Amino acid sequence: MLGFDPFNDLDALTRGLLAGQQSGTSRTPRFMPMDLFKIDHQYVLTADLPGVDPGSIDVSVDNGVLTLSAQRSLASDDSVKWLTSERFAGTYRRQVTLGEGIDTAAISAQYDNGVLTVTIPVAEKARPRRIDVQQADKPRAIATGPNSDTNSLESTAS
Repeated sequence: MLGFDPFNDLDALTRGLLAGQQSGTSRTPRFMPMDLFKIDHQYVLTADLPGVDPGSIDVSVDNGVLTLSAQRSLASDDSVKWLTSERFAGTYRRQVTLGEGIDTAAISAQYDNGVLTVTIPVAEKARPRRIDVQQADKPRAIATGPNSDTNSLESTAS
């Protein structure tokens, strides 16, 4: 099972509220939008990271927490005279708490056309499985009566 770190979300909310009180335009990333869904025996996390340098993307797992981070830089030439500045620059970061049944050694990530896709497989031991019920060779009946022990089993002849 996957979950979100409530403290990380609270920190992001606080940063967003405080950034609105600053004068001028804040160019720090507000958040990293992502989708999370399950297909068969794996979870798939997709995160929008347009304009991010693929070399700056870091995906790590530590103590059951998956951390995604990336850096987006914009032109910083001193001779640039900005007419409009609406695109965010800086560090994106998102954390997801992983459950016990995740195979952390098999997590993989791919970045394509501004979208980071992280595949999070469910561990083999955590997958649901069907258990076959074996039938005994000879049916047995529980003997009850004045001369029988209530805990003993007696085979019936076939």
